[in-house]
Amino acid sequence: QVQLVESGGGLVRAGGSLRLSCVITASGITINAMGWYRQAPGKLRELVARIGNSGIINYAESVQGRFTISRNNGEKKVDLQMNSLKVEDTAVYYCKAVLGALDYWGKGTLVTVSS
Repeated sequence: QVQLVESGGGLVRAGGSLRLSCVITASGITINAMGWYRQAPGKLRELVARIGNSGIINYAESVQGRFTISRNNGEKKVDLQMNSLKVEDTAVYYCKAVLGALDYWGKGTLVTVSS
């Protein structure tokens, strides 16, 4: 059974930092791309950052230069370091992993940035 467990969300003031982590429990399956998505109230879920198996990284333009995604294949973990947070970064952040040809999602962790 595949599970993605996120941690690290919370309340932070604008300009502050948070680090999100996602641990993937799966065995015998290759983890391909891993990434973080977010969904703000009343908005569609959107890509924040994605890292492929080859290490190629994509960021949303809105977080470029402020967020850093990293992965540890041995620990089956993907992190998102978020710096210089803005009020508009407030959202539920979801971890996603592509295992084989299937997408798996975590339950999400809330990030709230106050002004």
